[in-house]
Amino acid sequence: MIFTLLQMAGLIACGIGWRWLRPGGISSEQARPVLTSVVYYLFLPAMVLEVLWRSDIGVKSLQYTLLCTLSITFAMTCIWLIGRALNIQDKKLGAIILVTAFPNVTYLGLPVLEETFGHWARSVAIQIDLFATAPFLFTAGIMTARHFGEDHSQKHKPIWLNLNAPPFWAALLAVILNMNQIAAPEWLLGVLQKLSASVVPIMLFSLGLALSWQSITLRNLPYALPIILIKLFLMPWFALQVSVFSTLDEAHKAAAVLEMAMPSMVLGIVFCDRYRLDSALYAMAVTLTTALSMVTLPFWYRIITTT
Repeated sequence: MIFTLLQMAGLIACGIGWRWLRPGGISSEQARPVLTSVVYYLFLPAMVLEVLWRSDIGVKSLQYTLLCTLSITFAMTCIWLIGRALNIQDKKLGAIILVTAFPNVTYLGLPVLEETFGHWARSVAIQIDLFATAPFLFTAGIMTARHFGEDHSQKHKPIWLNLNAPPFWAALLAVILNMNQIAAPEWLLGVLQKLSASVVPIMLFSLGLALSWQSITLRNLPYALPIILIKLFLMPWFALQVSVFSTLDEAHKAAAVLEMAMPSMVLGIVFCDRYRLDSALYAMAVTLTTALSMVTLPFWYRIITTT
């Protein structure tokens, strides 16, 4: 696990280095949207199609979904109670809820699981993302952002329309092909594999581009402790307790629980900007939890695999 994280950290460090050095005069703010858009619209859907087309979709998928949604709900409830007890301002509380509840199951979780457990673990990460985390984020997450933030748009589009995205369409197609036992042509499988091979390095590099050390301020540091405590410790602990009631084998259970130990999701900052929550606080929490996860992930891997 430590060797794996060192490899991941090396790719993330490349993104951090780009952010500081700006090669060719290209800033991280210019490079990251392009890279993430290519991943979102092409490389990630290709990986989703390739992996889910040949995955074991069924009871395991439902258990991943239940484990993840319960864990996210637990984290949201814990941080909301703390926020109300401390009388935290709404715009900060909204950002804190989002950054605490939603783990980085794809940009960091997917490569960590694949390198730690093997090629099969990509399916676990993708199913947790598309069947649980992303739908929860685009529904309950947006509702949370709207409630605690500001929305000056003239009309609201239905929440479910946020699920109209390339990865979800790729997942739907893959599930249909999988359930109907339609075999993937070798030539198409080869194309999908080559496209999906680009996902992990670009995701990790983009994560490095997104980390902002300037966002760490003394003013926001007091909010970091409950975020770190819940995100990196209580949430995976809760997932581990819930996993006891599942029928997953030990390897798949370990992979699913480790996903709940991942640091905060980068994507949430988009909702902070959109609904005028405290984006600086969110960015600080992402940076801190990502850095600390290099220590906490090996800890949880040892706990999970020896339980």
